[in-house]
Amino acid sequence: MKTRARRRASATVAVYRTKEEYVADYVREGILCGDIARGARLKQAELAAELGLSITPVREALKLLVAEGFILGANHRGALVAPFDLSTADEIVDLRALLEARLTVRAMRKMTLGEMQQLQLLAQEYEGKAAAEEVREAQAAYYRFHRYLFSLAREPVNLRFVQVLWTRYPFEFIARVPGRFGRAIAEHARIMDAVVSRNEDGAASATRSHIRAGWEELKVAIANDPVLAEDIHAGVTN
Repeated sequence: MKTRARRRASATVAVYRTKEEYVADYVREGILCGDIARGARLKQAELAAELGLSITPVREALKLLVAEGFILGANHRGALVAPFDLSTADEIVDLRALLEARLTVRAMRKMTLGEMQQLQLLAQEYEGKAAAEEVREAQAAYYRFHRYLFSLAREPVNLRFVQVLWTRYPFEFIARVPGRFGRAIAEHARIMDAVVSRNEDGAASATRSHIRAGWEELKVAIANDPVLAEDIHAGVTN
């Protein structure tokens, strides 16, 4: 399955120690923003050609993504993108709220002024794409904002746990909730206001509220939109 090449915005400042890390993050972003469909088959050779890399870093990246739960059964024939697990979403939200609030606070304590400015650029990138209703681009920008923020905590084990939780969470469907982009922009603004003012309680509270708001809104949308409910069921069972 061929993924759609995604141009990383200039605001993105991720630095990858290895090619494997770059490939893994590229695939994670593609899955969470909907460019790579749940249940799709990823082929090593196609992904390597798309990224202009050899097979080796792609193979190693897929092994990492299998360990995290993003994909299933990587081998020379390819790998299947894992479905999300709607039945455990409430538990996942609780764990995300706990761990991501911690990462936000730890990141705020450690980030330099330059890193804070880069985080603001990423927040602005998301705001611009979301306001323009460029859905896929906004979802990708959303991932990069949170991934960069949490990386600044410099707690790789905690970040790895969070990424495992992301594998079973329906980010791409939350983006379809009417008006969600506008509310997410405001929620990001509250997170950034707390971070800039070094308000630890405010940053933790804003992060938790942001996570819970998306899930609560999706549950209401599922109950009221049969098409969305059917599409989510397909995403679960693919």
